[in-house]
Amino acid sequence: MVIKIRQLIEWKQQKRPIVVLTAWDYPIAQILDQAGVDLILVGDSLARVALGYKNELPLTLDEMIHHAKAVCRGVKQALVLVDLPFLTYQESPQQAIHSAGRILKETGAQAVKLEGGYPAMVETVSRLVQAGIPVMGHVGLTPQSVYQIGLKQQGKTKEEAERILGEAIALEQAGAFAMLLEHIPADLAAQITQKLSIPTIGIGAGPDCDGQVLVTADILGMGEKSPPFAKAYANLSAIITQAAQDFATEVREKKFPR
Repeated sequence: MVIKIRQLIEWKQQKRPIVVLTAWDYPIAQILDQAGVDLILVGDSLARVALGYKNELPLTLDEMIHHAKAVCRGVKQALVLVDLPFLTYQESPQQAIHSAGRILKETGAQAVKLEGGYPAMVETVSRLVQAGIPVMGHVGLTPQSVYQIGLKQQGKTKEEAERILGEAIALEQAGAFAMLLEHIPADLAAQITQKLSIPTIGIGAGPDCDGQVLVTADILGMGEKSPPFAKAYANLSAIITQAAQDFATEVREKKFPR
């Protein structure tokens, strides 16, 4: 079954949790798709995970498209969503339409995600949706604003919580089909999830969201530094290191090939 956006809405109504993971290349995407992941996000986290940047800001649109094309080639059933990189959509709705249009045209992905719910971004989302481009919103901790807000939890004060709730509502009204809630208090995430008719996807936002997402490198134990809300389900870093060391030993001792 090929997953469509309308199914995400239905799953929220049915209280069927939505599973989301990130991918950055063909092999990872193929594995996640075969594992039954519902939505695969080509997130701007690939700046750190795959390209070695210290944060998400240096990532370019061409780099994102390059990786998203590889991911889409590996996916048969999951819905593929792609982040718009920093400064490829903030200047104007026209810039956002051009960037998002390139992603959909060149990669085969079905939707894009962008950060922020301030009035100008709400207008941008509205324009994108009017142009036929499905958009997921993203509120709470927004990593592309790292130099402004840092990486700390957002929405801890009453004023911050009210602002984030208002942004989520405005983005839904602008036509967003889902909302990513990052690193906010669980009670705020639960409130937003109850208020919205579109699905919420949480990352560090408690158990009451309609779905959950993590960076795949974090769940595989491959990240250099994982956020406090991540969970490692394997330690591939150790496994890969051991395999490489075993190979090196066999080559040096002339045991491979034999």
